Parts: sequence; C-alpha cells; structure tokens
Amino acid sequence: MGAAIAPTRRYDRVAMAFHWTIAALILLNIALAWKPEALTLPFAAMPAHKALGITILLLGVARLGWRLVHRPPPLAPTLTAPVRALARASHALFYVLMIGLPLAGWIMVSGAEVRRPLDWFGLFDIPYLPVSRSAGDVAHKLHETGAFLLAALIALHVAAALRHQFVLRDGTMARMLPGAPFRA
Repeated sequence: MGAAIAPTRRYDRVAMAFHWTIAALILLNIALAWKPEALTLPFAAMPAHKALGITILLLGVARLGWRLVHRPPPLAPTLTAPVRALARASHALFYVLMIGLPLAGWIMVSGAEVRRPLDWFGLFDIPYLPVSRSAGDVAHKLHETGAFLLAALIALHVAAALRHQFVLRDGTMARMLPGAPFRA
C-alpha cells in the first residue's frame, strides 16, 4: 500500500463535492427522463427532472467558477499527449453539457406552445425565459441530442476511470475520491 497522494496532486474537497453531487444528480435526472416508469416514485418524474436540471445548471456554473479560480491537479505524467488531449477535451465537454443541457431544457420549456408549470420542487416558481417558440424547438432538439452525448461521455469517463484504477494502476481515480489512499 503506497502513501496517500500529495494534496497538490488531488482535487480539493470542494471540487470533489461538486463532482460527486453533480454526478449523482445527473444520473438521477437521466433516469427520470428516460425510464420514469421503471422507478417507483412518490412524485411526478418530469417536474422533478426540470427542478433537478435547474439545480444542475446552478451547481455547474458554480463548479465552473470554482474550477477557474482553483487549478486542478496536473494529469499523470505517464499519460501520452493524445490521452492528455482527450482528457482535457472530455472535461471541457462535460462543462459544456453540464451547463448547456439544463439551459437548453429551460429554453425548451420556456418556448413551448403550451407552457407547463416550472417550479423548484414546489417551493417556488422558476421564471420562463423570454424566448420564441422556434428557439424552444431548437433547444428541444439540442436537449435530446445532448442527453445522448452526455450518456456516452459518462460511459467513456467511467471506463477511463476504471482503466486508470485497475489496468494502469496510476492512482488517477483516487485524485477525485475523498479519503482514498493513493500511490503516485
């Protein structure tokens, strides 16, 4: 068992909290949108999906702000240039989707011909954005396409994390696991 990874080589606690909270909310939101009938829920799936989307949007913006002010640890020095480029591109795409997908959903709902209630878990109303119906239609297409892209990106991200953990054994995964011991 190696020593714990140096603090400068790990994500900080706030970044970890953002990562795992947003990841859990995104997975729940995907389930609510794609297979609500498979879940035994004491609430309506689509209003919860919308409220979670707004939550993910706000947390995503906060996470991006945190990321811009707090540099992440460097990538493992053993990674090749193409793998580094892929890692950076996939992380950038996560930010685009984590913010863009809920924003597209909000535009879609705001531009709908028939507006359905939009609130945050019944606690307060969320204002509709001043957009046209055609903007809502475009946002609908982007929201659906983006959801499939996000699901594929999540699969790639999980596969890469598992490869780092169990094949490469380079400690990359432990950089984002709170309290995980790590070999550098």
